[in-house]
Amino acid sequence: MEHLHGTYNLELVILSYIIAALASYAALDLAGRVSLAKGMSRNIWLTCGAVSMGLGIWSMHFVGMLAFVLPMHVSYSTGEVFLSVLLAIIASGVALNIAGQQSGKISKLLIAGVLMTAGISSMHYIGMAAMSVTITYEPGIVLLSILIAALASFAALWLMFFFRQHQSRYTWVYKMGSGLIMGLGIWGMHYTGMSAAQFHHAHDAMAGSGMQIEPSLLAYLIAAGTFIALGLTLFGIFINQRLTQKDRRIHENEQWYQALYENHSDAIISVDKQGAIKGINAAVTRITGYQEREIIHHSIDEISKHVDIHWASEMHHVEWDDDSREQQHFMGNMKNVHGNLIDLSIAVVPVLIDGKHQGSHILIKDITEEKQAQESIRHQALHDPLTGLPNRRKLDDVLESTITTSGATGSSFAVMVMDIDRFKMINDSLGHSIGDVFLREVSSRIMSAIQDSDPNATDNVMLARMGGDEFTLVVTNEQGNEELVAELAERIVRAIQLPYRLKENDFYVTASIGIAMYPYHGTGADALLKHADSAMYEVKKNGKNGFQFYTAQLDSELYERIELEGYLRKALERDELVLYYQPQIRTEDSRMIGVEALIRWNHPDKGILSPNVFIPLAEETGLIYEIGNWTLREACRQMKLWHASGGPLIPVSVNLSSQQFHQSNLVEQVKNALTETGLDARYLELEITESMMMDASVSTGILNELTALGVKISLDDFGTGYSSLSYLKHFPIHKLKIDRSFVTDITESRSDQAIVATIISMAQNLKMEVIAEGIETKGQLDILMQNDCREIQGYYFSRPLPASEVEHDFFVPLRLHGAPTIL
Repeated sequence: MEHLHGTYNLELVILSYIIAALASYAALDLAGRVSLAKGMSRNIWLTCGAVSMGLGIWSMHFVGMLAFVLPMHVSYSTGEVFLSVLLAIIASGVALNIAGQQSGKISKLLIAGVLMTAGISSMHYIGMAAMSVTITYEPGIVLLSILIAALASFAALWLMFFFRQHQSRYTWVYKMGSGLIMGLGIWGMHYTGMSAAQFHHAHDAMAGSGMQIEPSLLAYLIAAGTFIALGLTLFGIFINQRLTQKDRRIHENEQWYQALYENHSDAIISVDKQGAIKGINAAVTRITGYQEREIIHHSIDEISKHVDIHWASEMHHVEWDDDSREQQHFMGNMKNVHGNLIDLSIAVVPVLIDGKHQGSHILIKDITEEKQAQESIRHQALHDPLTGLPNRRKLDDVLESTITTSGATGSSFAVMVMDIDRFKMINDSLGHSIGDVFLREVSSRIMSAIQDSDPNATDNVMLARMGGDEFTLVVTNEQGNEELVAELAERIVRAIQLPYRLKENDFYVTASIGIAMYPYHGTGADALLKHADSAMYEVKKNGKNGFQFYTAQLDSELYERIELEGYLRKALERDELVLYYQPQIRTEDSRMIGVEALIRWNHPDKGILSPNVFIPLAEETGLIYEIGNWTLREACRQMKLWHASGGPLIPVSVNLSSQQFHQSNLVEQVKNALTETGLDARYLELEITESMMMDASVSTGILNELTALGVKISLDDFGTGYSSLSYLKHFPIHKLKIDRSFVTDITESRSDQAIVATIISMAQNLKMEVIAEGIETKGQLDILMQNDCREIQGYYFSRPLPASEVEHDFFVPLRLHGAPTIL
């Protein structure tokens, strides 16, 4: 056989590479498209892609063969040509199928690579066998071409899988570069395989029955057809990608909307123009109990009847086919699946498609907790947190509305202002927590008294707490006449004065109530409250524990009280306060054994005022601390002066107020007074009352500290309080003072005689001193002396005197010896 030497058409060689690169790029793009498709769509894309890619690879191979020009006419066997085409398509199909799968296991890639290598190699050599010429091959170069085919196949598969997993804005650039490299591999495999072939001219060769067309023209026709096919494929991919992206965006938007729709905390019901339910979210089932399958396609009007919604305001019937574009809002309530009444806020939102009304979304919000929170805030703003009673703001609202109503109807009503007497004593001695318990009990008793007086108390009487221990009542309707108001006030006073069990002891308080009647005592809220307050202070001034209606005379008294307060604030600055001293006498020899310091106010206009006029005012205004400290220092100063000038070495007794006793720096104030004046502590006696010792834990500490200074403690008004005798056992008390209330009628009352005798005997057995006050007659003195009372104090011996008169009447200087004696 004659060996033939051929030449290559360079244009067709370059054209074959372009076809290979373009086919490779199309293959990479097709792999991504196949991976996104599912079901029948995937099979269609896989088939079309395999045909397009296979034809591209085969076209590159066939154009490459046509680029080789032999010095003889070469024809091609049609059967073998189509077989090579089929192999190229199968190889491409295998590659796309593997690359388009979700899982990219190495084992699958290896199998696919081997199959694709076999397909491409078979396609090439079967295509070569279609030539009507005898061909022999060099085995080494054939093996090299197969290795190049394998390399190109594995590279193609890996790149297909990689670009499917990693998408970015520059993916097309990477695909283009990868297509050029893949095309080079396929192109290199072909021309390596061609170089392995040796062509021979057989003398007995018959003219083939293959294609009879100019090879170069055939190559260009095949190339043109391939370009058209690959172009259509890439255009189809581009269009499909745009549509897919659009579908994906639509799908994503639907998913976003669906997530909002399904997971929204508010119930959403979608209805069409006829009011038929098209869909609901999970919140609808949670609120109404209806499942979607039970109400879908049913009329919303029918469903709303079953859930038993009660509208807070009139709800007009919704016309679902109305073209209105405005939202509609409604309020209502219904019973949920658990039988609980819930409040609802309902909004009907129109759905517009292309500007036309197609239906509505009904948004149902459960606002039960929101309304409860609003009600709670409103309640807190209008009620006292301690007792739960209405507060001053609520009282003002009720007063204004009651005045308006009574003015229109011509009816009257009462305003009662009430203050608890001795509350401050309980609060200061037992602490604020016990004081709170006490106030809650007081408010409960007042409410009980109101309800006992009127079956419709909640409608006719409003009780408000103004703060501290002050309460106000507004009494309307039938209860609004003076007789019934007086009965109610009396019932409250009786209820308040019953004992209170606090810290395992019984405590007693009283109530002072002032009453103003509309319209007789005022037509405005401020006037009524002011006048009721004036009446209440009048009750306090007259001994407390009662009630009084307002009278015009009280205005002038209130003015005087305000004026007195103004003067009192300047009394210390003007040095208007003075101390009087009442001698304390020993009965066996009528000698003065001590004095009690009693404060007086030398008013610039009113003259000397007794403490019962201004001390209560000082306690209310807080001036009592300053006045009490001044009294203590002045008493110590005067006694030290008497001692220094040769007077008797006797103690001075000073009364402590409840507020002064419980001030945090009492011991320090006493110590400073003694230090500043130089008075020995044993000559200072502090008088306290039983009410100051209610909280034993606090009182014990204070009394022990005072005793440690050397100061003596005297228990004033013994027997008049409501304390326990255990105080005498636990507290460092040196002296008991019998109250004047037991002495006044001692000559006539055997009970008082027995009480006094008992107190004297008990004190002596407890090794305590005892002194009686308020002795005004010889008969009183005789009975006390018969019961061995050794110390007395009262007008029988002397009224309280200024310091100068005490010196004149009781200190007689002995000119010869310089020593005083007592008359």
